[in-house]
Amino acid sequence: MAKKNRFLFIDLSRSKTWEEEPDGVFCRKFLGGRGWALPYLLKNQKPKTDPLSPENILVVATSVISGARGPAMPRVIVCAKSPLTGAFGESEAGGYWAPELNKAGFSAVFVLGKAPEPVYVWIKDGSVEIKKASHLWGKETGETQALIRNELDDNRARVLQIGPAGENGVLYANIVNELAHFNGRNGLGAVMGSKHLKALVVRGTKEVPVSKPERVKEINAWTATEGLKKPAGELLRRHGTLPLVRAFQEMGVLPTRNWTRSIFWGGEKISAENLHETIYIESKGCFACPIRCKRRAEVNTDKYQVDPRFGGPEFETVGALGSILEIADPYLLAKANELCNRYALDTISLGMTVGWLMEAVERGLVTPEECDGLDVRFGNGDVLIPLIKKIVNRQGIGEKMAMGSKRLAREMGLEEEEFLMEVKGQEVPLHDPRAKTGVGLGYALADYGADHLVGPHDTVFASADGPGIKEASGLGIFQAVDPLSLGPEKVRLFYYMDLYWRLIDMLGFCTFGFVPRGPIPLEMMVDLVRAITGWPVSLWELLKAGERTIHLARIFNMREGLSVKDDRLPARFFKDFEEGALRGKGGINKEQFEKAREMRYGMMGWDPETGRPLPERLYELDLGEFVDEL
Repeated sequence: MAKKNRFLFIDLSRSKTWEEEPDGVFCRKFLGGRGWALPYLLKNQKPKTDPLSPENILVVATSVISGARGPAMPRVIVCAKSPLTGAFGESEAGGYWAPELNKAGFSAVFVLGKAPEPVYVWIKDGSVEIKKASHLWGKETGETQALIRNELDDNRARVLQIGPAGENGVLYANIVNELAHFNGRNGLGAVMGSKHLKALVVRGTKEVPVSKPERVKEINAWTATEGLKKPAGELLRRHGTLPLVRAFQEMGVLPTRNWTRSIFWGGEKISAENLHETIYIESKGCFACPIRCKRRAEVNTDKYQVDPRFGGPEFETVGALGSILEIADPYLLAKANELCNRYALDTISLGMTVGWLMEAVERGLVTPEECDGLDVRFGNGDVLIPLIKKIVNRQGIGEKMAMGSKRLAREMGLEEEEFLMEVKGQEVPLHDPRAKTGVGLGYALADYGADHLVGPHDTVFASADGPGIKEASGLGIFQAVDPLSLGPEKVRLFYYMDLYWRLIDMLGFCTFGFVPRGPIPLEMMVDLVRAITGWPVSLWELLKAGERTIHLARIFNMREGLSVKDDRLPARFFKDFEEGALRGKGGINKEQFEKAREMRYGMMGWDPETGRPLPERLYELDLGEFVDEL
């Protein structure tokens, strides 16, 4: 017998909680995550709501399969209107919190209002208690977790929390569980802080029922044996995402010096090999997952001490705080990563915001006095930790930097300068779309701003022998597609992958677990959903669920005032590389990009000129109740 899904509602303004049990049709139609959040937000939250007001609803969701002991399915999905972008905000994190919530009897938590003083919520085996947290406010994540567990006398309580960054309203503040698993990007930690909600703490002792437990065990066993023999599984277990540093450096596409260069002189020092030799001590994993792709770093030098409880920097952090800033000190990168994790601060937005400021200073557009006298220039690692602390505490230049690079540029009167690297207000990640045009389409069209996990990357579909063609042909992709193409075949590829990746997110799956990025095949993914839920689902049905959420997020964003002009790329991506193997080429053709964007609208069933979902498309998706929202 499969589990029932129960939603917990918490009105912090009234200190009131209640439960609702959604009907089976709703659960099967929307599956979980953003699928549960978007219908509720569209029906219950007014357009143009201030993201940091009590009226912004925070949804912390799992899915119809969460809590079962299947591989690579640990994720908790947090949604709300993003204070960083003003659009729909979404973020996923691994760890142990989502399964624990299900073992405690709930599948999602909807947080309304604002508490008059700091609180945390204690959820244990179906009971819910709102507890005072003024004594925790201002404390970093490690101390907070220890104090809560001691107060509850339960060292197995799972703590989903914010740090000082979220409390102080930094617009790229994160949410973290187990000190090292982050709901990053979009600034949803600031939303949680605006509600005076320090933490959601869960403890569950009940097993989550599944329809066919033996089949789930078989899939788990296969992943732990045959799956880890596949290149995707084996490489992730050994090195996580760090091998990308060397690969991008050799290709000449490693983002460096705020994207003005593509080869980093210190690339060897921040490579996977050197980081494993200098700072990493072990790998860790998430609930019931054998891949164990997370790194833990430890440093004990005269200058830096790094606690391994806070994990270690992966590729995005190494790039954002390393090559983008021209900092090659692995010990400093480990310490900066630890501080960001203690404060729950997004490392990508941090690095890109600091990078923008460094370039503005070196261009003579911002003075040292405006930077509180700090020597903010590329390669000067001594300013990184002081800037992190200023941002978290919103002191001096940190007050403006806490708003992200777009608002920082606006405050400095430099918003029109071409070196601002963001989409929809969110700083771009460390993958250059000039080498992977599908990634560029993803940056431009992602409803929650530039993100590298909006879909699998072009390179896995570059050859007939690649994992994308061999492992994901069940999605209808049979022929290799040039990573530099922007033609119809690339738009079609990205369209299909968008549906699939939204499905992955909704179900709480990890993208590193399933093809084409991970080892678990499509048919086994579908079989896993069947085995847990007992539903005779097909891949087609599951993909349609993912497609529904793309349309709902588009409606949400258009209600908030976003339009075609926001589906864009930074100017720098339309220029050729200036060094490396791609020197003198690579710049995205702007006319081709705009045609590809228009074609994508057409494939989605959106008006080609306005990007607005057509009513007949919504009816086809059984979303007729949202037609009036247009």
